[in-house]
Amino acid sequence: MNAPVDFQKPFEAVKTLMNIQADAITKSVEQQKKSGEELAEFFKTEAEKAKELKTPEDVIKYNMDANKALFELMKAQGEAFTAIATEAREAAMTEVSNLTK
Repeated sequence: MNAPVDFQKPFEAVKTLMNIQADAITKSVEQQKKSGEELAEFFKTEAEKAKELKTPEDVIKYNMDANKALFELMKAQGEAFTAIATEAREAAMTEVSNLTK
C-alpha cells in the first residue's frame, strides 16, 4: 500500500501534450499569415483584372469567375486549418493512449 507513486509518466505526457498544443498554435498562426497574404494577393490580382472590363457582360463574367476563385481559395484555406487540427488531435490521442498503457 505504500508503493512509490511514479509521477514521471504523467509529467512527460503533460509536457508532450503542451508541446503538441504549442506546435498546433504555431502552425495555425503561420497558416493565418499565409491565408492573409493569399487573400491580399487575390484581391490585388482581381483589382488589376477589373481595370480591363469594358462591357456589362465582361463585368458579369468577371464577377462569377472571381467569386468562384475566391470560394476555392477559402475552401483550400479551410482544409489547411482542418489538417492542422486533425494532426494535433491525432498526436494528442496517441499520447493519451500511451499514458494508459
